[in-house]
Amino acid sequence: MSSRVRLPAALLLLFLGLVVSQVRAFQVEDIRVEGLQRISAGTVFNYLPVKTGDEVNAGNTAQIIRTLFKTGFFQDVRLERDGDVLIVFVRERPAIAEINISGNKDLETDQLLAGLKDIGLAEGRVFKRALLEKVEQELNRQYFSRGKYGVRIESTVTPLERNRVGIEIEISEGLTARIKKINLIGNHTFDDDELLDEFELGIPAWYAIFSSKDKYSKQALGGDLETLRSFYLDRGYIDFKIASTQVSITPDKKDIYITVAIDEGEVFTLNDIKLAGDLELPHEELFPLIHLRRGEVFSRKKVSASADGLNSKYSDAGYAFANVNSIPDIDRENRTVGITFFVDPGKRVYVRYVNFSGNASTRDEVLRREMRQMESAWFSGEKTKLSRDRLQRLGYFSDVSVETPAVPGSTDLVDVNVDVTESASGSLSAGVGFSQTQGIILNASITQDNFLGSGKRVSAGFDTSDATKKLSIAYTNPYYTIDGVSRGIEMSYRQTDFAELNISSFSTDVGRLGVNYGIPLTEFDRLRFGVAYEDTTFFLGSSPSQEIIDFEAANGDHFRDLELTGSWVRDTRDRAIFPNRGGRQVLALEANTPGSDLQYYRMTYRHTRYFPLTGALTLMLNGELGYGDGFGEDEALPFFRNFYAGGIGTVRGFEENTLGPKDSQNDALGANAKVIGQMELAFPVFGEDFKDTVRAGLFLDAGNVFDVEAGENIEWDRIRVSTGLMLSWFSPVGALSFSLGYPIVEEEGDSSEKFQFRIGGGF
Repeated sequence: MSSRVRLPAALLLLFLGLVVSQVRAFQVEDIRVEGLQRISAGTVFNYLPVKTGDEVNAGNTAQIIRTLFKTGFFQDVRLERDGDVLIVFVRERPAIAEINISGNKDLETDQLLAGLKDIGLAEGRVFKRALLEKVEQELNRQYFSRGKYGVRIESTVTPLERNRVGIEIEISEGLTARIKKINLIGNHTFDDDELLDEFELGIPAWYAIFSSKDKYSKQALGGDLETLRSFYLDRGYIDFKIASTQVSITPDKKDIYITVAIDEGEVFTLNDIKLAGDLELPHEELFPLIHLRRGEVFSRKKVSASADGLNSKYSDAGYAFANVNSIPDIDRENRTVGITFFVDPGKRVYVRYVNFSGNASTRDEVLRREMRQMESAWFSGEKTKLSRDRLQRLGYFSDVSVETPAVPGSTDLVDVNVDVTESASGSLSAGVGFSQTQGIILNASITQDNFLGSGKRVSAGFDTSDATKKLSIAYTNPYYTIDGVSRGIEMSYRQTDFAELNISSFSTDVGRLGVNYGIPLTEFDRLRFGVAYEDTTFFLGSSPSQEIIDFEAANGDHFRDLELTGSWVRDTRDRAIFPNRGGRQVLALEANTPGSDLQYYRMTYRHTRYFPLTGALTLMLNGELGYGDGFGEDEALPFFRNFYAGGIGTVRGFEENTLGPKDSQNDALGANAKVIGQMELAFPVFGEDFKDTVRAGLFLDAGNVFDVEAGENIEWDRIRVSTGLMLSWFSPVGALSFSLGYPIVEEEGDSSEKFQFRIGGGF
């Protein structure tokens, strides 16, 4: 029997090259490349470590072959000699003609192809089998990070003509493994529920129907472990450690169990707080910014917040590049820690120029008047941030970015460069909606918030429903004066059929012409006042009550009034739609002047507060008071200016506008005093993707209207109360509100209405 020794192809070629070279060294007079199909000879010559005139011998043939292999272009290289001509025989690797991916749902095809291209696997590139195997491993890793441990990836390489290949990547994603339980071991001070409430991962609440909270990912777990660490460090456990983390999956790859072992350590208290470094600012200005007290439990969160506060203080004082470091001094024997805040203020920095870019249609002055960071003044981080926020709130720009580069050649000057991306500030819209009381609602409007780039607002529109028809034109100059005093002019005409609103049988036609001003008091407070002329025509309905007939007999049916209005608004909400914290207060007064046909006044106060209870729950408390009365020759508030209650916005579960006094026809007449209170516990219902657009919750409403003019007292036993479920959706077609309310305090004669909704929007 004979046996054969098999050598790798590359080693065999190297051996042959050495054999050729060992026959006789020679000086290369010419080089010829054979076997090229797509790659040019010039490319080979660029990589070839030998040129004409060089000597080829036993010492460099191996280097020539190795260098050409390293290019990745060839799967076979061979050297031969023809006289003094060096012949390089090559066989090219195939090129990738096409890449097809199928079965992927979690990862988009374009995203995958872009990722493949980044690592060299793309149409037109040289095909390498090792690279394809690397891609398969990376895809597996990506799907594993999304909790899809049953994923299967199969790649098929099909040879094509002209030394090309086609690649088919077939993906079977499988089901996402879900977290069944997270076990904590070693926690003695805090129970599991309290700690797991801090986690993003876990078992979703019963109401979170489409939550992905139980979808495991390595990154999310890492974030939760860091949150757990912060939880303990904020409560004095300086030596807290995560001993181990174990993630196990069931054999069917559907359920995941996570076990986290921790070592809590001991609680440390603060025994000393110091300031060190080149302070520049007085101690009495700095120590109030340190939210720490000797003897209290150490908190990393408070230490970080104190350092940030000191940094902000220095930044606002012009030290733009100040650096504050907190240095702990730990005494483990006595379980105490001292904190030293070391301050390096750097040089005080001034602003040379404030520059704007991107505002193609908006004038520079519109942007500059919103800036709170001035040129030639000390740089202030707070004022720079406030300037950006004010520009963003204008609504003219989709994005505002601010950079503060140092001025070349200077150590104490910076420029403030503001770059904006303009968005469409004008709109032409039409809308349709439906209300249980007003029926179908149609509206149309044309609005230009940034008229000719001046920042002025111009609008015109109409609304029509079974109950109301309105035409309006308005103009507002937000900077009527350089100090930010606004001025607005309004004209409107409104027809209202109150019988369609569950109110007594009458209607009014009101024409209005007014002017109003707004004065900024602080960044959160604004004072508004105005004057308007109103022309009101009053009409009896088809079956008017005696009260309405008596009113017309005593006052007539045509009224010309001059109305004065004033209001104070304070808005500290974190956002306008579905706020989570902050509040809004509005105190408003409207009164007709002496000499008007109808002399009366109305005062209202509304206060709404939002409290974040957990990451998902928000508590809303709302209270509203209203009072109106006549003066001069008029002894009472005109009934068509009364307050009403019932329905969405006041007391849900009762038919809209039906609470309070009734007329002789047993229709709602309203009253001159109003008391409303609302409480909502709101939460997202469709997971993270919809948390900013959909909220559901539980509500408790209470309130009524009272005829104080007729001697009726505001008595708490006459307050109506309801409770139930609510759903609010800020949809692409507008705001939608639904409630399922149940009266729990009602009286005979009240009109209850369990399901209520209001739908409206644009298209």
